[in-house]
Amino acid sequence: MSDLRTTALHDRHAALGASFTDFGGWSMPVRYTSDLAEHHAVRQAAGLFDISHMAEFTLTGAGAGAVLDHALAGRISTMKIGKAKYSLLLDEAGGVVDDVIVYRRGEDDFLVISNAGNRALVAAALERYAGDAAITDISDDVALIAVQGPRARAIVEAAGGAEGGIEGVTPALEDLGYYAWSAGTFAGEPLFIARTGYTGEDGFELMVPNAVAPALWDALWSAGEPLGLVPAGLAARDTLRLEAGMPLHGHELSPDILPVQAGLGRVVAMDKDDFVGKAALESAPSAELPVLVGLTAEGRRAGRAGYAVLDTDGAPVGEITSGALSPTLGHPIAMAFIPSALSEPGTPLFIDVRGTRIPATVTALPFYRRTA
Repeated sequence: MSDLRTTALHDRHAALGASFTDFGGWSMPVRYTSDLAEHHAVRQAAGLFDISHMAEFTLTGAGAGAVLDHALAGRISTMKIGKAKYSLLLDEAGGVVDDVIVYRRGEDDFLVISNAGNRALVAAALERYAGDAAITDISDDVALIAVQGPRARAIVEAAGGAEGGIEGVTPALEDLGYYAWSAGTFAGEPLFIARTGYTGEDGFELMVPNAVAPALWDALWSAGEPLGLVPAGLAARDTLRLEAGMPLHGHELSPDILPVQAGLGRVVAMDKDDFVGKAALESAPSAELPVLVGLTAEGRRAGRAGYAVLDTDGAPVGEITSGALSPTLGHPIAMAFIPSALSEPGTPLFIDVRGTRIPATVTALPFYRRTA
């Protein structure tokens, strides 16, 4: 663990008793007390996450939008200022190099946030297609903190009550829609607040310079603890995103997987003139490719990544990419790639759980959807 990178909040995590794990070359908190307690807190109140391991890039200058139109699968140049968009970075074969979120901060000013483990790949791809746009990797300069859960807005707003806290947020959080962002200050430093997240709940992701990140964490913790906020680690984040049917790179997404296989055909703008991977997607035999589905089972034994999926005759037909006993739903859930002919919701299958065939049923994603 000594060779792993640490975030500006590492000391805060250690003081809270966190257990750490290697995640993309970073020492990150996997849990503080209990996976289940942290998961339920996010569903019922709110969780506080350090996601500073994520990679952040700015693209500025004339043509920045056109650069992203070419580099990414989505149509970026038509985004409105103040909005965000989920998109994919593909390779020439149409496989998913990474999934990213793009924020438009100005006419020629964009922020791209990618996964930590793919930072070098994303940086290289953006530089390759940059043209006259200026690309800056700001990952080492900023921290990213997420507040997720039904009380997230109340907590972030309350953190602005103390002197020197969150100030001047425009637009106000109550007026901020999903996949949009606001700007303000914290302790006199620039603050970027996005209404995005990876849990299936309402929530915000707050970006500040590293120097003031510990103070921001403290302000959010102080404001949120009376409202049920708890610090939450990667274990809870994984079961939350799985319940919400959200893909994880290296599991549901990889260079060997095309967007349509992962149910992400909707984010690919095939009507664009050109983008990296378009030609391969146009010629791909999509009907013959395995597709991502949800699986539900009864009992307590959950399928895990790499477990085989079997048809009703016991023949292997696919493989689980992510699986767990759902804390919210109380039964096993999983995502898996299987032949499209077996992907209709309600189709009976089996999961091979260490030699035991567990009955499972194909289920539409997501498994969980918040009601408000």
